[in-house]
Amino acid sequence: MANKKTTQRQGFKTGEFIVYPAHGVGQIMAIEEQEVAGHKLELFVINFVKDKMTLRVPTAKITVVGMRKLAEAPIVKRALETLKGRARIKRTMWSRRAQEYEAKINSGNIVAIAEVVRDLFRSESQPEQSYSERQLYEAALDRLAREISAVQRITDTEAVKEIEAALAKGPRRGVRSSDEVEAEAA
Repeated sequence: MANKKTTQRQGFKTGEFIVYPAHGVGQIMAIEEQEVAGHKLELFVINFVKDKMTLRVPTAKITVVGMRKLAEAPIVKRALETLKGRARIKRTMWSRRAQEYEAKINSGNIVAIAEVVRDLFRSESQPEQSYSERQLYEAALDRLAREISAVQRITDTEAVKEIEAALAKGPRRGVRSSDEVEAEAA
C-alpha cells in the first residue's frame, strides 16, 4: 500500500514548492486523506500565497492537471535567454494572439511564459499597450518572476529585476531610425 501512495505522489513532498499550470507557483502544505463516496482519496493541499488560495488536488490527478516540480536551473537560464531574443509578433487579429498568449501562460511551461513576456514587453520609448496586452504581460511576468524567485530563492522583486535586465539586453526595441522620424515630420 505504501508503495502505491509513493508512486501516486511522484516524489512530491510536504513543504515543497511546485508549479500548477493554471495558478503558477504554490507550496504543498500537507497531504490529507478524505473519504469521498466511500472511497479514500489522498489529496495534496497546495497554498498559493499571492492569490490567498488553497487548492486540494487528488494525488492521482497531478499528471492530468500538469503539476510539476520547479524548473531546473538550466531551464530557468533558457527562459532568461528567451527574453533577450527578438519579439515574434504574428500578424493575426489580437483576439487570436491573446488566446495563444493565454494558453502559453496557463501551460505552466516557463520558456513559453518567457516568450509571452518577451513578445508583450514595451520599453519606455515604445507606444502604450492596450489594457488587455498589459494584463497578459503582467500575468506572464508575475508567473515567470514567481518561479524564478522560488528556484533561485530570491524575492519576487529581485526576480522581476533579473527579468527586466534580460529584456533590456534584447534587440533595441521601439527605437525608430531618424529617417522614420523625418518622414513623419515632412
